[in-house]
Amino acid sequence: MKTTDATVLDKPKTHEPAADVVVEPAIESRPRAATGVKEAKIYIDGKFYSEASAKVSVFDHGLLYGDGIFEGIRFYNGRVFRLEEHLARLWDSARSICLEIPMTVRDMTEAVLETIRQNHLRDGYIRLLVTRGIGNLGLNPTQCKSPSVIIIAAMIALYHESFYRKGLTIVTCATRRSNPAALNPAVKSLNYLNNVMARIEANLANADEALMLNDAGNVAECTADNVFVIKRGQIFTPPITAGALRGITRGIVFEIAAELGIKVLETDITRHDIFVADECFLTGTAAEIVPVVKADGRLIGNGKPGSITTRTMARFREMTRETGTPIFA
Repeated sequence: MKTTDATVLDKPKTHEPAADVVVEPAIESRPRAATGVKEAKIYIDGKFYSEASAKVSVFDHGLLYGDGIFEGIRFYNGRVFRLEEHLARLWDSARSICLEIPMTVRDMTEAVLETIRQNHLRDGYIRLLVTRGIGNLGLNPTQCKSPSVIIIAAMIALYHESFYRKGLTIVTCATRRSNPAALNPAVKSLNYLNNVMARIEANLANADEALMLNDAGNVAECTADNVFVIKRGQIFTPPITAGALRGITRGIVFEIAAELGIKVLETDITRHDIFVADECFLTGTAAEIVPVVKADGRLIGNGKPGSITTRTMARFREMTRETGTPIFA
């Protein structure tokens, strides 16, 4: 496995007891500033700019109102992982908010690949944004005539490698997940304040992540991850209708479980189900697959990453190393 420097978004805390199983993240992480890329090149509307020169207008409605969409995409070993699925979800988000992406899927694919090439990377993370574009100070999006596309290549890991060996602690937050009737979580919009407020609660509680409930009091997801629990050899996860994002990595867990002969059930789950679970893990493009060993002060299982979690993580690592859209074809 190739080791690269990366910006760590969440620094490690000390968790006890430590896990016996050693599982490394797909990209090891040591702190570096900004994107972690020397002389980074950032794509904005068909041109590449240095990190210092990459700017957007203060009148862009993505800044003024969070009016836009994004995708986080990983690439490993010279291949972009599940690029087609990420772009399909981007176009779905755009359609839902009546935003016309100013390029074809094929052109977007090439723009993503070329951004990685410009930054001379083989492993890392892409943040792809489409904003409504420049308008006036009014709310009406019809004032914005030209949506903007921004692509940033970075070397990050959401969590330090110790979290993958020892597991996370999570805390239930008071901030509820947005009701789909208000701002549907299926849209990966630039308005992430709901998640940010939950993240603040996790910080104040000295926890690694925050568990978000929906209006019915059932588990929706964490601030940046889907939630899975394991009980008596079966895997359970909230349905999309509970307010969970249709995560790309979430879908991969379904694939891996089928390979391992393990049943996955989409069903409403409560905090109680997490407290009494044998195992728990979170999934996300940036987080990958990461164990949870404590929730609201209660140890999950024996307080260590469980066997199904570690097997799922290991298979995921194999998939990221071996599959994806070639960058340097």
